[in-house]
Amino acid sequence: MKIGMLTGGGDCPGLNAVIRAVVRKGIFTYEDEFVGFMEGWRGVIEDRSMPLTLDAVGGILPRGGTILRTSRTNPSKRHDGIDRCMVSLEKNHMDALIAIGGDDTLSVAQKLHERGAKVVGVPKTIDNDLGGTDYTFGFDTACNIVCEALDRVHTTAEAHNRVMVVEVMGRDAGWIALYSGIAGGADVILIPERPFDIDKVADSIHQRHERGRYFSIVVVAEGAKFSSEPGQGSPVLQDMGKDEFGHVKLGGIANILAREIEKRTGFETRAVVLGHIQRGGSPSAFDRVLATRYGLGAIDMVHRGEFGCMAALRSNKIVSIPLLEAISRNRTVDNEMIQIVDGLFEKSAEKEEEPA
Repeated sequence: MKIGMLTGGGDCPGLNAVIRAVVRKGIFTYEDEFVGFMEGWRGVIEDRSMPLTLDAVGGILPRGGTILRTSRTNPSKRHDGIDRCMVSLEKNHMDALIAIGGDDTLSVAQKLHERGAKVVGVPKTIDNDLGGTDYTFGFDTACNIVCEALDRVHTTAEAHNRVMVVEVMGRDAGWIALYSGIAGGADVILIPERPFDIDKVADSIHQRHERGRYFSIVVVAEGAKFSSEPGQGSPVLQDMGKDEFGHVKLGGIANILAREIEKRTGFETRAVVLGHIQRGGSPSAFDRVLATRYGLGAIDMVHRGEFGCMAALRSNKIVSIPLLEAISRNRTVDNEMIQIVDGLFEKSAEKEEEPA
């Protein structure tokens, strides 16, 4: 078979491991031929590609980023974009297409499938919030990077008796903030799933200082929301612009939060925004293995004719699920995980006075 492949959306560690696994098994087991479309869906629209041979994927396992490059191009927002994708696939005599990406990339894959294209999806998002799968590659690496940063921030925070507010990625789901915050010993963890009251955050930090701990670490997801009432609030925006999939540019909550904490507590407070550092560098061992398993699963799905589906991890097994199931909802942090965080931190004075 002649099979196309692309990587769409934000880059993350492990993309090259998927590409390598697909090509190696496709050639060794099925004698396939591979073509990689450049810069995500833009490459399909503009018919720009490169051959994916054994030499092309040699040595890419530990490399971050993607040799196919990527973009947030949305064919649905381009004139005749979906039609041009179909023409490009037909022109290149593609028997199948493997799309590696998050819900945006895979939503386009679903539209092409509905038009008759033979598409298989591979889940990719460092936010770990794609529906239908237990883990996405890149998430473990991002958490390791954040955890290392928190270890470093701890020492300078303690040396200066400061409150350090560390902003991490997480638009709609707080998996990175939650996992890295727990692993990094954060004193406050703020996630999009649970809007927070800034006065309660300040009170929690006050109580910690009263116990003789004169520094604090706050981890906040970029999509976390200020609120005095649960379920209300809006995320902090960098600007009013949006990408082609309609996503606003989040960021800056750490700076606002640091200012408000210092105003309420009088404690010197600094903000650290990790940003794209979380996306860069080599994938962790876990992500290399997981990405490889996804790639092997995807090429097997192509040869089983499981089109319009995505490779997913469930109970440590790679399975096939419909693309529609994956893109229908985000996988947010559940109450059980939130309770783990609650169990680590002391209750505020207000809660302690409540009757059992």
